Amino acid sequence: MAQLISVVLVLALAFQAFSPICFCGKTTGGYLYPQFYDRSCPKAREIVNSIVAKAVAKEARMAASLLRLHFHDCFVKGCDASILLDSTGSIISEKGSNPNRNSARGFEVIDEIKSALEKECPETVSCADIMALSARDSTVLTGGPSWEVPLGRRDSRSASLSGSNNNIPAPNNTFQTILTKFKLQGLNVVDLVALSGSHTIGNARCTSFRQRLYNQSGNGKPDYSLQQSLAAQLRNRCPRSGGDQNLFFLDLASPKKFDNSYFKNILASKGLLNSDQVLLTKNEASMELVKKYAESNELFFEQFSKSMVKMGNISPLTGSRGEIRKSCRKINS
Repeated sequence: MAQLISVVLVLALAFQAFSPICFCGKTTGGYLYPQFYDRSCPKAREIVNSIVAKAVAKEARMAASLLRLHFHDCFVKGCDASILLDSTGSIISEKGSNPNRNSARGFEVIDEIKSALEKECPETVSCADIMALSARDSTVLTGGPSWEVPLGRRDSRSASLSGSNNNIPAPNNTFQTILTKFKLQGLNVVDLVALSGSHTIGNARCTSFRQRLYNQSGNGKPDYSLQQSLAAQLRNRCPRSGGDQNLFFLDLASPKKFDNSYFKNILASKGLLNSDQVLLTKNEASMELVKKYAESNELFFEQFSKSMVKMGNISPLTGSRGEIRKSCRKINS
């Protein structure tokens, strides 16, 4: 009998070891799970993927834009597609907030996906889920990791301009402020460092790092934690005034490839944004993580996937809360 029990235990442990991790997220009012649309809209993932792939092939930068859109959505009232709403009589759009104005983009790609899904299976797939899938597909298309996206989010019927202004970490925030903003969303320092690694693709505007070149601490001196030859190069296209919208690669080593060179750049004092470089200089735990991810692409990919699922589980609307918008830009009438 004892022998039989030990055999059963060994088999159970073996099954546990080889069974896939369940990325199901328990939420108030229900679960998110990857198979949510398997019956109601079996082609949903395929439709999202094909339109994202077309958009990224047309413009490589779009991958970073779609990834950022999901991040900026989840940090304001949860992952509920509130960022997609345009201003109307009763709604003040989040698109006009400091982090999003002249910066958030990819809305037309989301519109195209929504339109295709409404034809395939009307009023079924939420805009919030479209963003979560688009973020994953953008990562994979640029060479990054894949993960199963838990689905079943619904769309909000409101937006929060103040939430967008206050909750989203800014490039010039201190390390402690950034960490606090992550902790308010149920994320920790590991998530902060891993998710910052999304800056391995995409661009930043001159206005988001200018202070590092000219006046880092309000004393008229540059940030000496930025490698000085890089700083000189950046000053050519990012003057003291003007050129606010001039674009610069966040990762100079491999700007269109999703990899761990972002962390190697930080170790070489070549993190573009202040919020990138402080991961190394202001906190011991984050410094160790930067070194680990710079050393192992595999470790970074593994944690990035876990942290993206965790971020995608921030306060989603499920069950009967919220709605499935027919157009991602406006609430249903």
